[in-house]
Amino acid sequence: MTPPARPSLALAIFGLLCALACSDPTAPAPPPRTLDAAQKAQVARHLLKNRPTPHWPASIEMGGGRLRYLGSSLWSLSDKPTDTSRPPKSVRRGDRVRLAHYFEVIEPLAASWKVFLHLAPERARRNLVNGDHFPVLGLWPTHRWKKGDLIEDAHEITIPDSAPDRLVGWLGLYRFNERLPVDARAEHDGQNRLRAFTISVEGTPRDLPIYRVKRRAGDIAIDGRLDDAGWRHVAPTEPFRRTGDGQKPRFSTRARLTWDDAALYVAFEVEDPDIWGTHEADDAPIYEEEVVEIFIDADGDGRTYNELQLSPRGVRFDAYFPARRRGMDLAWDSGMRSAVQLKGTINDARDTDEGWTAEMRIPVDRLAKVPRWPPRPGDRWRVNLYRLEWHSQRKRNEGSAFSPPLVGDFHHLPRFGWLAFE
Repeated sequence: MTPPARPSLALAIFGLLCALACSDPTAPAPPPRTLDAAQKAQVARHLLKNRPTPHWPASIEMGGGRLRYLGSSLWSLSDKPTDTSRPPKSVRRGDRVRLAHYFEVIEPLAASWKVFLHLAPERARRNLVNGDHFPVLGLWPTHRWKKGDLIEDAHEITIPDSAPDRLVGWLGLYRFNERLPVDARAEHDGQNRLRAFTISVEGTPRDLPIYRVKRRAGDIAIDGRLDDAGWRHVAPTEPFRRTGDGQKPRFSTRARLTWDDAALYVAFEVEDPDIWGTHEADDAPIYEEEVVEIFIDADGDGRTYNELQLSPRGVRFDAYFPARRRGMDLAWDSGMRSAVQLKGTINDARDTDEGWTAEMRIPVDRLAKVPRWPPRPGDRWRVNLYRLEWHSQRKRNEGSAFSPPLVGDFHHLPRFGWLAFE
């Protein structure tokens, strides 16, 4: 397979912006302006009356002496800890854990800062998890913190299946492109990140899903309808699961795949009570709205791969990556034929829709580094399939996947599942 031409500078810049935007869309929602009684009670439980005793205690001033970080604690939600006063010796890959960070307000902070928690390998700069959030369950932003307050900031994360044997938790506060300064240079990594804790990781990663794809056994018309003979006996994947934690998403998505001598065929069945989309031009940033996606790493090298997306308006997005998240080429043309069918009305929130179906016919000779085609029984590719959904009056987004990455990045190639050809 011949690599695509180099993109222009304009395309390269646009591609970089796109790549940064294609992370798992779980950005924290802004804090509510007013709190109901239940929310006020939640906040009250996190405004401590006595000084905490964290698993990893600290006393580090930030923001020119305005805030003091007192330490962090961690509990596994998978097992009931026998002694909650001591830090756990280790966590397991795939565990859901609860973290609590403690702060003392010396002087009020005028602005609203978010908290970040980076989980990273002990001897590497790359982050496996970005636990960005507004503090105190997203209910109590820092501009509401008062002098003398003792704040417990709790949140949950999943330990990635790809985690190494030791992880470091780096903590800090940020606002737009600015991080709240850590006052003592010796207390941070040069980027205003505190080393909150270091923990061992155990356990075998969960098995990655395998989809067994059979040769096409009938005609398929690319019209968005999945009633052709070629789809009749094609089994669907298991329902997609939430990208961040592997749990059941709000609405169901399944996919089906088949192949012939020239192409890979992909179909999606999407439950969606409010179908919408605004972009009309191919390669527009449809990943900002509702979309289905397939990522294909045909030779499984964990580097070169293709990304193809389709919106409910039928708008397409395709890109080639020579390395993970690097050199994205929007000039690459997949040659994909595609279509969608809507079970409802698009861009009308007044009614309730059923959902939509999508079909892709992807010419294999356009894909990067296909080992051989037609495939032989037993040949495998690394792939992932995604769906982005917006709900709650289009204000809250949710990612789901064939193989949940369990980190905030759809481009997390180690968590791609397997496509096994038969």
